[in-house]
Amino acid sequence: MKKLVLLMVSLLALTVLFAGCGSNDKKEPNATAAKTVLKVAATPVPHAEILQVVKPILEKEGIDLQIVEMNDYVRPNIAVAEKELDANFFQHTPYLNKFAAEHNLQLSNIAGVHIEPMGIYSKKVKTLADVAAGSQVAIPNDPTNGGRALALLEKAGLLKLKPGVGINATVGDIVENPKNLKVAELEAPQLPRALDDVAIAVINTNYALEAKLVPTKDALFIEQNDSPFVNILVVRKGDENRPEIQKLAKALTSDEVKKFINDKYQGAVVPAF
Repeated sequence: MKKLVLLMVSLLALTVLFAGCGSNDKKEPNATAAKTVLKVAATPVPHAEILQVVKPILEKEGIDLQIVEMNDYVRPNIAVAEKELDANFFQHTPYLNKFAAEHNLQLSNIAGVHIEPMGIYSKKVKTLADVAAGSQVAIPNDPTNGGRALALLEKAGLLKLKPGVGINATVGDIVENPKNLKVAELEAPQLPRALDDVAIAVINTNYALEAKLVPTKDALFIEQNDSPFVNILVVRKGDENRPEIQKLAKALTSDEVKKFINDKYQGAVVPAF
């Protein structure tokens, strides 16, 4: 009888032990559950730097933010449209609208993050008044930023454009050019390097920062903070309400990001929220 009791107690103990092991096995996958991967393209400065700020914020939300740095204005939109990436962060709304229309892409702006005032820079003159007649001026060769650059040159008093063209201006819309300036259209990333060869160049702030230029100090003339060119987070149409995308948009417009932008860029980049 004692042997039977001992056998039953032993069997009961083993049952409890195995039940406990089974319970732990079930919990283990939840403890090591894979994070949701979110791949976002960005130009290195300031976009990738800003995304680095939100990376730990998203980590707490179970999202692995993977930042894919790109240095041009073409591949990020194509990569999102073709589902290689989930989103991109590098452009303003006028550029997105024009690029998407020209390439028949279904992309959507879901958050405005910051403004990068475009500036006029030089290594050869100290003021715009010193720009000599016949000098060469470099501007971006993409239509949106090219028109924006021409509008800035007009605002700086160096030339006049056909009335009403605004940021849609082309070199052909120049109606007054008192210094007979020669306008060279270059790829936007090349503009800082062109400063050795031209009198002045109109440069997007992200490329100016990469070249170690300080817009608020080095620019001879710069856009005001009311510029309409807000840099935006872009996704495929239909993905706007994905939970991880919404969390990314919320993080990019958080107090942490606003403080980082203000502290890091000292007015060269301005929060838009």
